[in-house]
Amino acid sequence: MQKKKYTGLVIAGAVILLLVIFMVSTYNSLVKKEEKVKQQWSEVQSTYQRRLDLVPNLVNTVKGVSEFEQSTLEQIAAARGEALSGMSNDALTAENYTAQQRAQDNLATATNRLIVVIEKYPTLKGTAAYAGLQTQLEGTERRIKVARNDFNAAVADYNKQVRGFPGNLVAGLLGYKPKDGFEAVAGSDKSVEIKF
Repeated sequence: MQKKKYTGLVIAGAVILLLVIFMVSTYNSLVKKEEKVKQQWSEVQSTYQRRLDLVPNLVNTVKGVSEFEQSTLEQIAAARGEALSGMSNDALTAENYTAQQRAQDNLATATNRLIVVIEKYPTLKGTAAYAGLQTQLEGTERRIKVARNDFNAAVADYNKQVRGFPGNLVAGLLGYKPKDGFEAVAGSDKSVEIKF
């Protein structure tokens, strides 16, 4: 009888140990994946900031080479200000992503208007400063796309663990909830790109 009681305790102890190991490893995995989501969001923010930093250089280059239409420059300054103010909110929510995407798209649209007007100034198009900024802006647009895709991949990986069984048990117990990624907004099939 004593041996059965001892065997029962060993089995119960082993089951408890396995549950603890499972919970700890699942928790650590959730933390790691959540940090990856935050890191990828920082990459998106960083590429947005790069765009914000390049636009004033483009405007100043244009101002320096030609008499320029003031309304176009004012529209870019307003769009840049809106995009910059939207970056201060670090909350990882679908509303924040959409607001930032909308502000960034407005900035890209304003920059496109500037580039259309620049087409009227062939001497400007030939300057080295403008050519360098053009290359940097094109690269930044590609970086934004890649950063958004990487962010969505990190969110999907995190959500698989939070929603999948048996990880969802630990996630629910510890308060981990699924996260939203970038979603297509109305009219996104006609994406805004800066075109040269």
